[in-house]
Amino acid sequence: MKARLIESREIGPDTRHFEFEAIDWDGAFTPGQFLSLTEGEITRAYSIASPPGGRKFALCANLVSDGHFTPWMFNLGLGDEIEFKGPYGAFTPRQHESESILVATGTGIAPFRSFLAGGALKGKATLIFGTRQEAGLLYDPEWRDLVRSREGFAYWPTLTRPDPGWAGRIGRVQAHVMKALAGRTEIDVYICGLREMVDDLRAQLKANGLDRKRIIYEKYD
Repeated sequence: MKARLIESREIGPDTRHFEFEAIDWDGAFTPGQFLSLTEGEITRAYSIASPPGGRKFALCANLVSDGHFTPWMFNLGLGDEIEFKGPYGAFTPRQHESESILVATGTGIAPFRSFLAGGALKGKATLIFGTRQEAGLLYDPEWRDLVRSREGFAYWPTLTRPDPGWAGRIGRVQAHVMKALAGRTEIDVYICGLREMVDDLRAQLKANGLDRKRIIYEKYD
């Protein structure tokens, strides 16, 4: 299948938000799923960073300057076409209504934008988003707007290398998840980010008595 680039903008250091319009796809997917993009013989998977609706979809990606794929992607011009397959994946909101904690690092925030922008999650939700510095808090204005517009939504950004002026949370996401849980086990925890963080947090959650069925995750290298 093919899609045409209609918007590309910087949302963080070496990180861009891409908007595409599908040419030969009806746009049907479930929030949290991903698409596989192909250039030549190289294929890369990207979580959809927008809610379902029409033929438009968004992706976000970090530039790997010595890589083979993202330099091509970052050089796309408006109107250029891409080839893709999908959607794939089961990292999707559960159908029952339950309080949720959403945990992301880096571009792992992308599927949660799809979750939240379209209202796919029911019940109270806390988004815990970790990056090194404040500039890396992707879609930060949107999360702050959502705090004001959606009842029961909380946003906890946390930084591991904050500038002196930062007055918010500090440290890795794992510790803040434990604080948000406060010993509760009847809650869903969705995790998306680098493998090391995901595996460590899963182990902590299981050790604290959370049922494995309530731990929904997607990890990448």
